[in-house]
Amino acid sequence: MRRGWTRRVWLRGAVGGGLALGVLAGAAGCATPPAPTAAPGPTFGPQARSTQPGTEPGTQPRTEPGATPGTGAAPNRGAPLPAPASGPPCPEGGVRLVETGGDAAMGLRVEGFQLVNCGTEAYVLEGYPEVSLRDARNDPLEVAVEHGAAGITTGVPNIEAAPQRVTLAPGQAAAWSVVWRNLVTDSTVPATTVPVMEIEPRPGAPRLWLRLARPFDLGNTGKLGIGPWTAVTR
Repeated sequence: MRRGWTRRVWLRGAVGGGLALGVLAGAAGCATPPAPTAAPGPTFGPQARSTQPGTEPGTQPRTEPGATPGTGAAPNRGAPLPAPASGPPCPEGGVRLVETGGDAAMGLRVEGFQLVNCGTEAYVLEGYPEVSLRDARNDPLEVAVEHGAAGITTGVPNIEAAPQRVTLAPGQAAAWSVVWRNLVTDSTVPATTVPVMEIEPRPGAPRLWLRLARPFDLGNTGKLGIGPWTAVTR
């Protein structure tokens, strides 16, 4: 009797253990695995670390060729790299002619210019520049260029000043002006427009050409007045 009871107890334990294992196995096969832990979101603040390549602490940010640092704009890979900033070369004579602008009122025009010493030595001027005027094809124009404003207007100090000697150190400039009237008094005479000016700053110096930003619209007066060199004070 005792042996039979022992056997029944063993069978119950075996069956119960098998059922328990089966239930656990079924549960393991049917349950959904737990979701992975979410990655931490971006952190903003003093301790944040950039993920842009080349911006780790202690390194300099990388800049794509053609990109402008600090703009955040993507580079235009088809565009050439910008040329280094530099001014135009100094002309052969060591001076450069610059148009500085002027005034226009009721047909009277005044235009200013400067001669800048871009060389390495002092440049001496005296009196007036020698001026000739040309058309769009660089052919000479028949225009009377006179010293002063006589016959054109009065009361223009820069034009009517007395000639003087001006010495330009490197980097300094001398100013001079021109004056004319835009009048058409004879319909049979074509109006003249001057887009190009050529000057000789001093006798024997290389001549300078300048395509004018504001061409001289002389009408058919055929006359231009010029002032002497004057020192530019800064």
